[in-house]
Amino acid sequence: MSKKIVIVGGVAGGASVAARARRLDEQAQITMYEKGPDVGFSNCSLPYYLSRTVRQAQQLVMMTPAQFKAQYNIEAVVNHEVVQINAANQTVQVKNCQTGDLTTDHYDELFLAPGTVANRPQAIDGVQGEQVFTLRNVTDVVALDDYLHDHQATHVAVIGGGFIGIETAENLTHAGYRVTLIEQRSQVLSTLDDDLVQIVHKQLHDHHVNVLVNQQVTGISKSAVTLASGETIPATAVVMAVGGTPDVRLAQLAGIQLGQTGGIQVNQHYQTNLPHVYAVGDAIESQDALTHQAKRLGLAWPAQMEARRAVDHVYGRPIRNRGFYGAQCLPVFELNVASVGYTEAMGRQQGWSVQSALVIPTDKVGLMPGAHPIYLKVVFDAVTGALYGAQAVGKGDVDKQIDIIATVMQQHGTVEDLGDLELCYQPMFSTTKNAVNFAGLVATNLLNGEYRQVPVTTVRDLVSKNADIIDVREPGEYARGHITTARNIPMSQFRRRLAEISHDHPVYLHCATAKRSYNVTRALGNLGYTNVYNVAGSFNALCEYEYFRDITTNREPIVTAYAFDL
Repeated sequence: MSKKIVIVGGVAGGASVAARARRLDEQAQITMYEKGPDVGFSNCSLPYYLSRTVRQAQQLVMMTPAQFKAQYNIEAVVNHEVVQINAANQTVQVKNCQTGDLTTDHYDELFLAPGTVANRPQAIDGVQGEQVFTLRNVTDVVALDDYLHDHQATHVAVIGGGFIGIETAENLTHAGYRVTLIEQRSQVLSTLDDDLVQIVHKQLHDHHVNVLVNQQVTGISKSAVTLASGETIPATAVVMAVGGTPDVRLAQLAGIQLGQTGGIQVNQHYQTNLPHVYAVGDAIESQDALTHQAKRLGLAWPAQMEARRAVDHVYGRPIRNRGFYGAQCLPVFELNVASVGYTEAMGRQQGWSVQSALVIPTDKVGLMPGAHPIYLKVVFDAVTGALYGAQAVGKGDVDKQIDIIATVMQQHGTVEDLGDLELCYQPMFSTTKNAVNFAGLVATNLLNGEYRQVPVTTVRDLVSKNADIIDVREPGEYARGHITTARNIPMSQFRRRLAEISHDHPVYLHCATAKRSYNVTRALGNLGYTNVYNVAGSFNALCEYEYFRDITTNREPIVTAYAFDL
């Protein structure tokens, strides 16, 4: 007798359940209920309709109910909400959202993939106004786009600096709107450390996005948003991009247990505490592959793999649930950003012994057209070298570097493994030693205590304390811009100017990207200097790090002129 499979939710997780079930069982009766008007749409692509990168809204719908039926013999029922689960009878009650009629459906196996409900903080006065939008489905983004055109909007406020907020801000900017991006924390993108996220802040600022951090919205009117500081920001429309809350209303009503994060609690097979009821996607708690603790992870790839594994379990196929590291990427105007695992700040919050290595190689041989620097940072255990995470920012394929590191992390690798990886080389594709190799080799040197470094985040403090900073770039580079208190002893001259380098106090060396200063640091160490530090990332990284705060807070720069390589 064929199985009757019922699925609640028709986007990434639910649609993946349906497709996997069909591949394993041609005889199964598969019904997927979606309370919205569309199934199988690309929710990650929604902001790109605003700029017409996706030219028509209907293109966002990857699979219609008719296509599900014709191609997979799956009943995709839209505008129908499952409102009750009777686990004892293995039935669900379904409401027609257009008529209100109720019907009952039977299941052998039930899969919950309800996703999240977009947050609208009730503490914000006016948050329910008609000019306030969220972006959860195709209807949402069409409604926003129509409102902007109908009201001849010029200014839009985007509240929240996560992935959706940044993608929305970028696409609205491309569409010609003046955009203010408001984030209550000290930075956008919590997946990046402070040293790399400032590059993203600068990129947004350079493309005329008004980025406000450390700001909380308290009110929204027809023409403006009000901040806790009392400042008002002009805005004809507002996009709330402050995350989502797991949609667990149906689960709670059925007596399904929730976890400590508020998501649906599942075991290693994605089973809930109710028999024959599974859950996948953004509404569940998944396992952190590093800490083995429960976490919520709103990403498409984990949702699809959870769906696959849950269906496999139903059909008796062996599965292995190793948890997720959270690899992710996004474009930000001319830059690309990617990350995996934990940032350095997150690791310290966990109480781990954390160290990091920042390198700035080019993504291909420098003399080749289109060669650009990659800011690549790896985070690792200061004792064992085990990898905790990585972040990359650049104009090239930074996702490639993070994908490599994510693969090594999944195999429980260390920074030494990164240095030893055999990777493709050709001048148009990479440097001889790939960026990942560079990061692994530098991290291994730090792990072994072969030299010492300080991050660019400490340089302003060093300047204020009049620390001994030596710029080893050539005189012409120094003349074009340098740290205000740094003195110039070029790499080409330092061996005959050793008398100018003190043995008695700490000396901090930098160049443009830390490669030359690293070599000088090692040379001085070989000559008996014991108090020498390399500045990781050096002058170029320092300029990228300092610029946004200098410009937006009117503080005094610590460089005579900026140098940017991105």
